[in-house]
Amino acid sequence: MAKHVVPEAARRRRRPTRTGTVLSEEIIVDTALRVLREHGSTGLTARRLGAALGADPSTLYRYFAGMDELTRAIGDELMGRALDSWTATGDWRADLRALGRAIYGAYLAHPQAALLTASRVTGRPREIAVDEAILGILRGAGLPDPVAVRVYHAFIDQSLAFAALDAGSLALAAEARAQDEEMWQTAYARLPAESHPHIAATAALLARRMPHSAYPAALEMLLEHTAARLPAPDA
Repeated sequence: MAKHVVPEAARRRRRPTRTGTVLSEEIIVDTALRVLREHGSTGLTARRLGAALGADPSTLYRYFAGMDELTRAIGDELMGRALDSWTATGDWRADLRALGRAIYGAYLAHPQAALLTASRVTGRPREIAVDEAILGILRGAGLPDPVAVRVYHAFIDQSLAFAALDAGSLALAAEARAQDEEMWQTAYARLPAESHPHIAATAALLARRMPHSAYPAALEMLLEHTAARLPAPDA
């Protein structure tokens, strides 16, 4: 049975925790982000979070129906941070590019949280505000609704997928990440042209390119795809 969640106004009347903090959803989410940073994407538990807050783990259920709802709140917080860092200019291409980079950057700033939340649909206010902004940009550019929805789908999934992919790399131990990157200069660069002509021909380029994220290039490809689907201006 789902836990009863106490209304926000009632929570504010609760006494402080052992550390003197009066809990709120915002404080719990911020602390959860710190716990994820310290313990990884699988390390967020009610017991560990309660200890970090100086509160009994059961206290969390006054604010969230369960850990899954907290996970969605963390994702919503990352979306909110992306939106807060973005300003619309009225230029659809510039606005979409900036918002995509803001989403990607907000998740990459918390790679462990990105791994936990990038695949989730939160249905919470800030995520909904981001979706409204994206669709507004696309419809405002003149795209018909079916095309706007198709581009929106590709855009948001691309942003979050690259965030999760690159977060996985950032979440690795530094030594493991360095070993992965060195593979392009060792294993790949040493492949003979007789057996792997295409890799051998591009080995130096691969070594320079592959340690970096492909998100900026993929985003530009999507913007070009979108521009090609805009209705022709009236003659």
